[in-house]
Amino acid sequence: MIKLYDNLKKYRKFLLFICDLLLWNISFYLSYAVSRDSFSLLGDEKEFFISCMLLNICFCTVFHPFKLYEKMWRYADVEDFFYVEIAVIASNVVFFIVTLNFKILLGFRTYILTMLMSSFLLFIFRLVYRLNKVLLNKNSINSCGKKMLIVGAGETTLSVLKEIFKSLNTEYIPICIVDDDKSKIGRTISGIKIVGSTYKIPKICIEQGIDIILFSMSNITALDKKRILDICAKTNLEVKIIPNINNLLTANASIFSKIRRVEVEDLLARESVKFDTKQYGDYIINKTILVTGGGGSIGGELCKQIARLSPKKIIVLDICENGAYNIQQELLREHKNINLEIHIASIRDYTRLQNIFNKKKIDIVFHAAAHKHVPLMELNPEEAVKNNIFGTLNLVTLSDKYRLKKFIQISTDKAVNPTNIMGASKRVCEMIVQSMGSLSKTEFVAVRFGNVLGSNGSVIPLFKEQIKAGGPVTVTHPEIIRYFMTIPEAVSLVLTAASIAKGGEIFILDMGEPVKIKDLAENLIRLSGLTPYKDIKIEYTGLRPGEKLYEELLLDEEGIKKTKSEKIYIGKPIDFDGAKLMKDLDELYKVANKGDREKLEKLLEKIVPNFKHNISVI
Repeated sequence: MIKLYDNLKKYRKFLLFICDLLLWNISFYLSYAVSRDSFSLLGDEKEFFISCMLLNICFCTVFHPFKLYEKMWRYADVEDFFYVEIAVIASNVVFFIVTLNFKILLGFRTYILTMLMSSFLLFIFRLVYRLNKVLLNKNSINSCGKKMLIVGAGETTLSVLKEIFKSLNTEYIPICIVDDDKSKIGRTISGIKIVGSTYKIPKICIEQGIDIILFSMSNITALDKKRILDICAKTNLEVKIIPNINNLLTANASIFSKIRRVEVEDLLARESVKFDTKQYGDYIINKTILVTGGGGSIGGELCKQIARLSPKKIIVLDICENGAYNIQQELLREHKNINLEIHIASIRDYTRLQNIFNKKKIDIVFHAAAHKHVPLMELNPEEAVKNNIFGTLNLVTLSDKYRLKKFIQISTDKAVNPTNIMGASKRVCEMIVQSMGSLSKTEFVAVRFGNVLGSNGSVIPLFKEQIKAGGPVTVTHPEIIRYFMTIPEAVSLVLTAASIAKGGEIFILDMGEPVKIKDLAENLIRLSGLTPYKDIKIEYTGLRPGEKLYEELLLDEEGIKKTKSEKIYIGKPIDFDGAKLMKDLDELYKVANKGDREKLEKLLEKIVPNFKHNISVI
């Protein structure tokens, strides 16, 4: 029987066609008989058989363009059934016209009954087939699979359930749905009941024996998303997320292939800042752009976003050949006709930089190259000074000399009241940019933001690796807090700031509320389906040299004013003696090259009065 069934499957289209043809003829026969109040064809045999022949010709002719036999009816949706009805109506209309041309008068009642009955039988035939497949799949779902609670009763959830019931080997068993829309509670989607609001998730998970939570809400604010994920975290169950349904539709892939773990971005109660290309992107068009540190996380994202804005050329400069190669290959894959140059060079090498500036006719510089790792720069302060400060000074000097349009310095919140060498070096960079901004025709600007999720040196990838390895997760201090933003929105800020810069500003992003690192670690553990301090230990290692419990975005002396771009502000420039700064930098250069760390620190404290070096370890 199995072999016979497999052989029949090869002729599925033909068998379906024969069934449709048979149902069509049955419909006509019954309609013809009912119209004449007799199931006997005596005396009407010729008319009936000629009509049947014409009917079948019309059926074959009209049904073929609709390609109904190309469809997989086990996955049929409303649109597919709609096409069946359209095909049936069209066939009946053509049949009516043809019989009139042959002067065969069957009567209005026969035509109407044939249309209604054929529509009904062909529709029911496919519906029964479809429902049978759905029921078979539901019954065959792995009873040993994970019991799943779905958050959200919208289009995404409907798509999820469809895919589950299509699959014979799914590892998930949908048990119930929760949603905050009170009008939906008590109703069902694909037979799965909406049992309550998101506030009841912990109680429902206990009552239903849930193993995994699937978050499938698309149109939701960042604040609500964090609230719901915080509730989910209380269950200590694994939580997974489905991206926006529109992304799934354009990705042309299985929904389950797109399910991902909860990321830190999901836990930030702040809407992402996005670069408005139409409003702010014109200054990039047909310009030659130099991105220093272009192989890094921030520099690479800058290159990717700039590439979408039709620049004349992108020049990637980086000392790391691997990073530069990776961004080169990615840009060439995404933009076939991009004008791209890669230069492996150090920003410390003034002669090399001058050669590039002299030959390439650069319009704009985005300066992302820097040593950023706080503990490592504490151990190597000379390198922080030589690379961050004097590398920046080289670029600033050349940008002024070659009359570039704009120079954008990537800065950090660690430059505010710095307690470490890295932060102090970045504050000096801001001062160099501000000083040159008041003297040069080039628009010099600094952009300051907090920690960037997923960037090189970020704590988040470390947490993920530690959780994956079974712990422990290491946090420096239970009270330490940080501001966070994603790489794309950090770059959006940089690009927006550059568009509205007039020279000398420090731009700052409204980054929302700071996040306690301990809470972040605990939530990441919980949302991975584990229990903090039980399944995964959290160890407090003490503040590292130069590290602060909290970061700031503004100096005490700096005021703040709004810009025309939402959530982007300008810190009021602090007055300082530019000539004295250059004199102090001359001395700092000599000290850095001699390796006198004690004198180097004293000079940095002299240049940056609010630099209070914290070398203690708690």
